[in-house]
Amino acid sequence: QVQLVESGGGLVQPGGSLRLSCAASGSIFRVNAMGWHRQAPGKQRELVAAITSSSSTNYADSVQGRFTISRDNAKNMVYLQMNSLKPEDTAVYYCSYADTYYSSYYAWSSWGQGTQVTVSS
Repeated sequence: QVQLVESGGGLVQPGGSLRLSCAASGSIFRVNAMGWHRQAPGKQRELVAAITSSSSTNYADSVQGRFTISRDNAKNMVYLQMNSLKPEDTAVYYCSYADTYYSSYYAWSSWGQGTQVTVSS
């Protein structure tokens, strides 16, 4: 079992930036993927970005060029740098973990509690 704890959410004006962090602990496989998902009110949860233990990344079209996912394997941390934020980025952001993945398919098996990101003037 892997435990995930997110931090770094908050209120930001349009065009601003935020950095989300996620700390992972527990039975972490050496080869794995970690990701960030988000869920806005009335919408389905969607994958925002993912990164494998070999640092291969995958982004949703809606955030490509604005968001950057990164990780520190030694610290079991994953980060999401969000720039040029838009009101439509408002959502609860969840950290996730997968010990099985193939190409752009990830078998997410653990989730954090989520952190609220609100983009508003």
